[in-house]
Parts: sequence; structure tokens; C-alpha cells
Amino acid sequence: MSRVYNFSAGPAVLPEEVLRECSEEMLDYRGCGMSVMEMSHRSKMFQQIIDDAEADLRTLMNIPENYKVLFLQGGASQQFAAVPLNLCSLPGASGKADYILTGMWAKKAHAEAARFIDAQVVASSADETFSYIPDCSDLAIRDDADYVYICENNTIYGTVYHELPNTKGKVLVSDVSSMFLSQPHDVEKYGVIYGGVQKNVGPAGLVISVIREDLVPEGQVDGCPTMLNWRTQVDAGSMYNTPNCWAIYVCGKVFKWVLNKGGLTEMAALNQAKAKILYDFLDSSELFKGTVRPEDRSLMNVPFVTGDADLDAEFVKASQAAGLENLKGHRSVGGMRASIYNAMPVEGVETLVAFMKDFEAKH
Repeated sequence: MSRVYNFSAGPAVLPEEVLRECSEEMLDYRGCGMSVMEMSHRSKMFQQIIDDAEADLRTLMNIPENYKVLFLQGGASQQFAAVPLNLCSLPGASGKADYILTGMWAKKAHAEAARFIDAQVVASSADETFSYIPDCSDLAIRDDADYVYICENNTIYGTVYHELPNTKGKVLVSDVSSMFLSQPHDVEKYGVIYGGVQKNVGPAGLVISVIREDLVPEGQVDGCPTMLNWRTQVDAGSMYNTPNCWAIYVCGKVFKWVLNKGGLTEMAALNQAKAKILYDFLDSSELFKGTVRPEDRSLMNVPFVTGDADLDAEFVKASQAAGLENLKGHRSVGGMRASIYNAMPVEGVETLVAFMKDFEAKH
């Protein structure tokens, strides 16, 4: 068997140990005679799977008891509507929210929210193609805003908030899809923190939302679809309908893998070391250049260019032939992008840098 180094932004690389465990249990999960993909979500066996997954996630993220954990379908994009529909239905809500735009996903979240509420943009880095994080120390946040929204790590553009915005006491909502479990988070600083798992945690088709319990509506919300109402999902234990059983199962395996690696503090140290290898080369290269302000660089997604579109295309083609997959940048920005998530080994980054050095020497 020959595995490539997969730098895809998502669906993305998973730990080999996890894939092997899943393979071993594919036909017969722990003696039950069936696969998890065939198992009733109402069975005691699957209930144990989802309970264990939640318990391990709570341990990893140090999630307080007054936060609910939901395993939901629809990906992170479905939460773009769920967030305003739920938070702006709470008693005393104004129906207003302030958004910080640092990339495509924050833009889409804002556009979706604007269909239902008064969604205002209080800061944006669109003026420089989202290559930086704007100063968020003293934003014009409205006194009656129900929440402030960010996309904390920007997959396409390779930026990250190294400091959270000053929300002036307002609830902070953060989409952490492409940095989920890559570093510790102080969950109590957020009202809602959520992420699609396909970038750094598991297979596609699942979003995990961690929501402070006082932000969950007490009942059904007028104008909010039943499936998007957080109360529906909380009361049903994430199983109002059949959940993505397979993704929950695999995520549970990844949670244990991260725990066995020493948890999020150790994972952050590993990710910093990997990113340093690549950024140090980009900073010294005469051919390749990073596209993000150094102080705002993501540890997860590293975009870079040669400055010549034809040469970029040649690099992508040659890297694929060398077993370095999915380095082509997002279609909206071009160039290249290396996503170096938790499961990307140091050796993968070192191999990429060695290939880049050789490509540079030839050009």
C-alpha cells in the first residue's frame, strides 16, 4: 500500500491509526456482527459511541457543564442560518448582529444572516483580499447587538485570529471549522463555537456545535425550521432524526487519538513546529512567497504563490506526480495552499519543503 501526503483543505487527511481501526471494525464492530454504518442509531451500542465521543470532546476542550454539545448534519454552512434564527429569538433579543468579515465563509455567514435579521459588518479585510485580520480591539459594535460573529481560521486565505475580538460584552459566535482541535480554546469566552469536522477532525457530513445552555431557545421558534432549532436537537440528544452515525464514530476515534497524543496543548506545539518549517522556507525563498501578513498566519492553511500563474500550475502538476496531493489553491484565489492539519505528519511538511527547494533550484 502506498499513501500520498494529502494537503487537501477538506475533506482532509485523517490519522492512519484511526483509519486502520475503522478498517478492522468495518464488518464487525466489537463482536456485534455488523458495521457501524449498518447499526441502528437507537441501539444501546450506538448510544455508547456518541456518549463516549461527547465525553472525550468535553475532556479535550475542557467544555463546562453549562454548554451543550450537538452533533448535527448540514455542515457548518447550515449553522449560518441556525445561529441568527436561534440567538435572535431569545427573550429581549433585538434581531441585530455584528459580523467581522475575514474571508468567504464569514461573508456567506453574513449574507445568510441578513436574510433573517439586521446583520451589520463592523470590520473587514476584503480591501486586501482577506490577507490579514483587521484590528478588533475597538469595533463599532452596537449596544443592542445580540451577538458578534467571526470565522476564526480562514481556510481559503490562510489567516487566523491570534487574539479574539473585543466584543464589548456581547456573545461571541465563532466558526472554527479549519482549526477545530488544533489548539486549546477557552470555551467560556464563546457563546457558540462550532465547526464542520471534515477539515481537521473527521469525515465530511457533520458539524459539531458547542452552545452555552442559556443561548438555547426554550421551545420552538417562529420561522425557524424544526431541524435548525437548537432546542429540538438538545432535547433529542442530537438524534431528532438519524444522525451521521459513521462520522460521529470516526470523530470519536480521532478524539481518542488526540487525547493519546497528549491533548490540545501538545497538538498545538506539534502544529506550530510543522508550520514553522514551511513558513521559514517561504520567508527565505526567492521563488515562493506567502500571501498572508506574518502576524496573522494560520497554522493550518498555508497559501503561497510564485507570482506566475503558469509556473504555479506547473508546480501543482509536478507535486502531484511526486505524491504531494491537493496543493492547488482555492479556485477563487489561485496559487497553492498546503493544509497541514493535525494528522499531517512532520515528515509530510519536510517532504513538501524539500520538493519546493528542488523545484526552485530548477526554475
